Amino acid sequence: MDAVNRPVRKTRSVKRNSASSSSRRKVRSVTAGKKNRKRKNSRKGWRLWAETPRWLIWTGTGIVVVIYCCILYTYYLKPYFYRWDFGDMYAGHPVVHGIDISHHQGSIDWGELAKAEHTGSGIHFVFMKATEGSDWIDSTFQHNFVRAREHGFIRGAYHFFSNTSSAIKQADFFCQQVELTVNDLPPVLDVETRGNYSEDSLRLEVKNWLKRVEQHYGVKPIIYTSRKFKERYLSDDSLDTYPFWIAHYYVDSLTYQGEWAFWQHTDLGLLPGIKGRVDMNVFNGDLERLKSFTIQSK
Repeated sequence: MDAVNRPVRKTRSVKRNSASSSSRRKVRSVTAGKKNRKRKNSRKGWRLWAETPRWLIWTGTGIVVVIYCCILYTYYLKPYFYRWDFGDMYAGHPVVHGIDISHHQGSIDWGELAKAEHTGSGIHFVFMKATEGSDWIDSTFQHNFVRAREHGFIRGAYHFFSNTSSAIKQADFFCQQVELTVNDLPPVLDVETRGNYSEDSLRLEVKNWLKRVEQHYGVKPIIYTSRKFKERYLSDDSLDTYPFWIAHYYVDSLTYQGEWAFWQHTDLGLLPGIKGRVDMNVFNGDLERLKSFTIQSK
């Protein structure tokens, strides 16, 4: 077919939608407006910063830094200053220091520990973990219990309360394993968790342990617990007749409002004769009162 006789193709004219074109123009206009406003605001902000006196900037920065340092000191640094130093006095009487130990402290050099001084005073009493539940005895208890007496420490033993067996079984097991004599501290019940007990059943089980052990040794046992746990679960008139040993760390004074005999104030103590950290405690009274607090007769 020659070029003359070829059919002529008509080109189609594309009809543009005037409405959509108008919308696109509006969008572009709005976007451009936003960009322009951002540029203007940015230039305005930079102008204000450039015109602000340097002394005002430095003063504001200094105030922010001071506030930050105060918060850091109050909530993160200050509490750790009380890991150690009580000085020689607390609540108007000389501080009597003591520790509590278990197999976690490993082998203890009792000779070195007997010579240790802490804020001008020696270590006078040692509590030792003896039992837990109704079938577990601490592997270092018997050895440490004998060595503590040999080196002149006032010694005590504690039982870690478990919810896996009845309180009566746990009390009987403790009494079978621990022989307390004259000048030993009263037995201790360590209560730290509620387990699956209700609040009422927990208090009942604790009372059952205390009564059974009191009958066996002829002296009121001590209850060890944290301040919050005591206030939450062990606030009971009959329980308040027992001496309390309260754990409350990194504060300069114990905020517990009730009567207390011992205060565990840190778990990060360091003493010669013990590798690693050890719990530190103070007695609420002088040394003579501590001695009178021990078992006096059998």
